[in-house]
Amino acid sequence: YISNHSTGKMGFSLAAACYAAGAKVTLAAGPVSLDTPNGVQRINVSSAMQMLDVSMNQLKEGCDIFIATAAVADYRVAQVAEHKIKKAGDELAVSLVKNPDIVATIAEQQQRPFMVGFAAETQNVEQYAAGKLVAKKLDMIACNDVSRTDIGFGSDDNAMTVFFKGKDAAVSLEKASKDIIANQVVSLIGKQLAG
Repeated sequence: YISNHSTGKMGFSLAAACYAAGAKVTLAAGPVSLDTPNGVQRINVSSAMQMLDVSMNQLKEGCDIFIATAAVADYRVAQVAEHKIKKAGDELAVSLVKNPDIVATIAEQQQRPFMVGFAAETQNVEQYAAGKLVAKKLDMIACNDVSRTDIGFGSDDNAMTVFFKGKDAAVSLEKASKDIIANQVVSLIGKQLAG
């Protein structure tokens, strides 16, 4: 399969932090082996299309804050084989098509919630994140450098830089457990909503 190293730990930590802060939380979770945080409603999905459908349904039911941490693949296989693909020849070409951009799709809706995105990058991290903040019409974006081996995908720790719509100053969150980083991000969301 073609995938990334994401384990879902950051998203689950954020779900727990939001619940602890008093939010009613629905977690759209990809195929991960993590326990659902206490008090959180979990909806399992196995594709980007399903995650988009769940997200749109949550928006229709009423959603004040949308936090997009999932490392959704940018592309998917164009055609899924119904049966085993038999070996034939020395090469096999697989065609891919672009997945929907879930966070950008939600941000474009007329009744949009407060939008928080995440950017996992391997180079020019802050530059790419600042560009995504504007391009995807987000209110806030947190970025991290997943080329580092001590944070990011698969790690229990993280470090982030957070950018805000219409503000030049960013906030740096130093390396800490994902639970601590999640609490810091939720606090920053609260400050933005209060301000």
